[in-house]
Amino acid sequence: MVETTRRREIEDAASTLFRERGYSGTSVRDIARAVDIQGASLYAHVASKQEVLWSIIERTAVRFEAAAEAVEAADPGATVFGPGVQLISLVRAHAGVVTDDIERASVFVHEWRALDAGRRDDIARRRDAYEARFRAAIVNGVETGAFAPVDPTLAASFILTALNGIVAWYRPDGRLPARAIADAYADLALRAVQAHGGSR
Repeated sequence: MVETTRRREIEDAASTLFRERGYSGTSVRDIARAVDIQGASLYAHVASKQEVLWSIIERTAVRFEAAAEAVEAADPGATVFGPGVQLISLVRAHAGVVTDDIERASVFVHEWRALDAGRRDDIARRRDAYEARFRAAIVNGVETGAFAPVDPTLAASFILTALNGIVAWYRPDGRLPARAIADAYADLALRAVQAHGGSR
């Protein structure tokens, strides 16, 4: 339990530093200083700075994937509630993961390319598979006539780019609560693809 707590403290500190300074601009000594231990002592808890980055990004990827899977499990193939509701739910789920842990989400969005080659390739594949869920929802909407005949790849990229941009400005103590942000982004995403006179 003590080790788990210390590991969490290290990842929390690293997330903040990676967000503020970038991965390359943060040293092992910086992380150690942030958790008030000697630089060499950090290696008793983690193998390397790269391992810390991987842990942060991989855990965040799992959270995004689990959130999307929950949406799909609730309405597989969007056969019950329709593609509009499925897209809205995916957008809200993504925004929820981002705002729930803004530090780690920011590291995931901006620093995943700093992973070593094998891990970077793994995350790239998972990011594409995740984006494919949005593309599928958009294709479904286009095919049923609920959405305008948009390019699914461009539309999904547009929506996810906007969602990931939340990491640049969101503050838990800001003007809008997380739920209101998720609802607003869901509404904007739907308006971007919805056919004139379409319904959710």
